[in-house]
Amino acid sequence: MRVNHRTAGFTLLEVMIALAIIGTALIACLTLTNRCIHSHEQVQRITTGTMLAQHKMSELEAASRSGELDSSRQQGIWDEPYSQYRWQVEFSDTPIAGVQQVTVSILWGDPDRNEEVSIDSFLFN
Repeated sequence: MRVNHRTAGFTLLEVMIALAIIGTALIACLTLTNRCIHSHEQVQRITTGTMLAQHKMSELEAASRSGELDSSRQQGIWDEPYSQYRWQVEFSDTPIAGVQQVTVSILWGDPDRNEEVSIDSFLFN
């Protein structure tokens, strides 16, 4: 009588293949998580830049209404906690008398990467 000594279980080759598959899946999950974190940080910077641009535009509109608007090119840096953001304001004439186009740009990071948010509006003198 012949007895089969093979017992139920995994061979070393099967275990190694399973580990390779699991390792590949984990690397893909880590890469995806890293991309999600990077995308979230970028969206957060854009959202903050947009909020700061709207704030600066509101200041300019209030100064325009009160007659205290200085329409020369302006620039500066925000106070903490937004000190990594810079702002620039540009005024352009329009064909309509008494109306100026205003562009507020919020810049951050490396200037070579051109990270910025800009909004345009019109101010009446």
